[in-house]
Amino acid sequence: MQYPEPIAQLIDSYMKLPGIGQKSATRLAFFTIDMQEDDVKAFSKALVSAKKDLHFCSICGNITESDPCTICADKTRDQTHVLVVEQAKDIMVMEKMKEYHGLYHVLHGVMSPIEGKGPEDLNITSLINRLQSNPAIKEVIIATNATPEGEATAMYLSRLIKPAGIKVTRLAHGLSVGSDIEYADEMTLFKAVEGRTEM
Repeated sequence: MQYPEPIAQLIDSYMKLPGIGQKSATRLAFFTIDMQEDDVKAFSKALVSAKKDLHFCSICGNITESDPCTICADKTRDQTHVLVVEQAKDIMVMEKMKEYHGLYHVLHGVMSPIEGKGPEDLNITSLINRLQSNPAIKEVIIATNATPEGEATAMYLSRLIKPAGIKVTRLAHGLSVGSDIEYADEMTLFKAVEGRTEM
């Protein structure tokens, strides 16, 4: 038996989300149908708003409503440190820790030959330009995930940045190998930042 077209389209839409297969998408579609109409409207409005009203900060690449983002615009933050992360969501995780008060830079991924992602596909050029135009930056902390791709990206960045005389450090491996920053608890992150080492 085939689902009516609106349900089939809703299932297909949910299946485009990461980690959502046919069964989960079907369950979500029927849950959506059972929701109150006001809740569905609010949900769809939030989806459209997130896509329409958000963009990347021209300085760090963070997701923001304003340009520059609130972190880059905050002159009270430590202007000598830039912490490089894979994704914008990693900034939120680091900010929850409340121990790091420097700046950020978002790569929007890592180098991955299998996926055909090289340095030119990442937000690296703007990082190098940022370091060259801002002599106040004394240290770059690389906080890519402890995966083979994250490690390769960290080594590549280190080789690019070190010749400029800027200190390059890496988060200490308080983070377990193969884990993502977004799933780490605050104490693990604090120990990782505290125990970072120069590359």
